Amino acid sequence: MRAFLRGMFCLMLGISGAALAQDALLKPFVLGSKGPGEVAQAVEAAKAKLTQNGFTIAGSYSPYPNATVIAVTNDEMRSTAAKSEHGGFGAAQRVSVTKVGNEVQVAYTNPVYMAHAYRMAGDLKDTAAKLQAALGKVEEYGARGLTAEKLRKYHYTFGMEYFDEPNEFVKYASHEEALKAVEAGLAAGKQGVTKVYRVDVAGKKETLFGVAMKGEGEAGKFMDDKYIMSEIDFRDVKSTSHLPYDILVSDNKVYAQYARFRIAISFPDLSMMGANSFMNIMKSPEAIREALSLTVGGKKDAR
Repeated sequence: MRAFLRGMFCLMLGISGAALAQDALLKPFVLGSKGPGEVAQAVEAAKAKLTQNGFTIAGSYSPYPNATVIAVTNDEMRSTAAKSEHGGFGAAQRVSVTKVGNEVQVAYTNPVYMAHAYRMAGDLKDTAAKLQAALGKVEEYGARGLTAEKLRKYHYTFGMEYFDEPNEFVKYASHEEALKAVEAGLAAGKQGVTKVYRVDVAGKKETLFGVAMKGEGEAGKFMDDKYIMSEIDFRDVKSTSHLPYDILVSDNKVYAQYARFRIAISFPDLSMMGANSFMNIMKSPEAIREALSLTVGGKKDAR
C-alpha cells in the first residue's frame, strides 16, 4: 500500500510539473548581461562566445548608433524549422548589443517564446540553454508574459493577424528563381531594404532572410528601423533584438509576417493609444508591407 501511494504521489507530481511548465509565462527577450563597456568590444566578445557554444553567425548590422544586432543559427533551429509550415521564421535567433547611457546591454530573443509564437514543432530549449551558456541570463523581459498555449494562437486584438496569416508577396516558377529574385532585390536596395543575413532551412526548400529597413524623409520614416524603434522601444532595458525584420522564401513563394503580428509578438504589452503606442506607428504595417513586396518583385498592393 505504501509503495502504491508513493507511486501515485510521484505520478501526480509529474502531471503537476507538466501543467506548470505549460502554464509558465514566457517573455520575448532575455537580458544576458549589463555593465560598463563599449559596443564594439561587446559585439566581438559575444560573437566569440556564441561560436564557442556551437552557433553560426549568420550576419550582423547596426540599425542605429550604439546598437548592433547579431543573427545566429544552429542545427536545432534549422532542423526544427523544417518540421512545420513556415517554421523557417524560427531558423535564427537575434542577439543585441545596445549602449544605454554608460551601460552596455547584451540581450537576445527567447527561443522558447519564439518557437511557440511561430508554432514550431519543438520548443528550442537546447538552443535557449546554449544561448544562456554563451551570454548569461539576468532576466526575461519585454512583456508581462504569455503561456505557450496563448502564444501558439496569438494575435494582438480583434481584427489583427495571426501567425498563419502572413503577407504573400509573389510566386515564382521555382524555389531557386524566388531566391535569385530576393537576393537581387536586396542587393539593389531600391526600397531601402537590404540584406543582413540568410539562413537555409535544413532539408526543406525554405530560406529566411533578415533585412534592414531604412526610409528617407517623412514619407519613408514609417518603414524605417530607427524611427519605429524610437517610438516603441522606450523602456530602460532595450528590445533591440526585435530587429531585423524577416522575409521567408518557402518553396516558390515569398512571404513576410504582417507587421501587426510581427511587431506585436515582440511588444505584446504595447498600448494601442497614447504616448509610445501602436497609434504612433499606425502607418508602419502598410509601409513595411509595400517596401518588402516591391523589394522581392511583388506588386505594391500584394498581400
